[in-house]
Amino acid sequence: MSWTLDDFDYPLPQELIAQAPLNRRTDSRLLQVGAPLVDLRFSDLPTLLSPGDLLVFNDTRVIHARLFGIKATGGQVEVMVERPLGAHEALAQLRASKTPKPGSWLHLEGALDVEVIGRVGEFFHLRFPDGDDLVTLLERHGHLPLPPYIERAAGNTDESRYQTVFARNPGSVAAPTAGLHFDETLLARLAGQGVGSAFITLNVGAGTFQPVRVHDLSEHKMHTEAYFVPPATVDAIAATKAAGKRVVCVGTTSMRALESAARDGQLKAGNAESDLFILPGYHFNVADALITNFHLPKSTLLMLVSAFTGMDTIRNAYAHAIAERYRFFSYGDAMFLTRNPA
Repeated sequence: MSWTLDDFDYPLPQELIAQAPLNRRTDSRLLQVGAPLVDLRFSDLPTLLSPGDLLVFNDTRVIHARLFGIKATGGQVEVMVERPLGAHEALAQLRASKTPKPGSWLHLEGALDVEVIGRVGEFFHLRFPDGDDLVTLLERHGHLPLPPYIERAAGNTDESRYQTVFARNPGSVAAPTAGLHFDETLLARLAGQGVGSAFITLNVGAGTFQPVRVHDLSEHKMHTEAYFVPPATVDAIAATKAAGKRVVCVGTTSMRALESAARDGQLKAGNAESDLFILPGYHFNVADALITNFHLPKSTLLMLVSAFTGMDTIRNAYAHAIAERYRFFSYGDAMFLTRNPA
């Protein structure tokens, strides 16, 4: 079936876009999507899971990827690191009145002299100073990037709340937001109930916020993101499936990593790049259920959840969430979805 961008549009009141986290991670709401729709709190999640089910988390950590400074000509520049390339280089988005040329220099945060090596597609290839590695420099001089729909600068609260409690592998410029609802107490409750945990790492790029620019979705090219699936996670998933239990992905990033690693039907461990674009009609190989936040209109993430649980089901869930004043996007509320067997 042919899909267009209009198939994944919906009207969202601006005031429902969450601008800040709630007092506690588990204070968010959780919509159990099915027939019927059930309004829960996120702290009710253990009632939806059974002993032997496996939660798969993305343990990536958000880096201080935003930097401000000047070009050699004196013009203002803003840098958003998209992806580290080794210890001292990175791909980045640049915002400036005039595009910097290869060989030119940027002076960032009053401390870093950064060379523009060239262009790689829509990104700039930058070389940072020798000495400390790139992530260390970014943590020292950079700023935590918040999504473009959060209309304020990052503050002290965001330093902890825009990271998951299990974040450990730095490399993302956006949080795997479904994981933000979990705290240590809830994780302990789930473990005590016999629910398993496993991890992947997918480093979320700024491309996740880029709009889809084509009307005919068969022409869309997905941005790429690096991921790692450990052998222990492959083994845990195999054991879960063999026991007749469910693999529950925490967030679309976990799902994309697993489905990318199983594109030929068999889940494989290792490092790779994902450019997987999931539309309705896609056959899921790994995920049985999904915990996820509410997504932007016309976004590839809305397309993914529509593929997973059904177009009509998602349309009804979003209409219900809007009517019931759920909070949307990164600091918003969550859904629990099960795979549509069709």
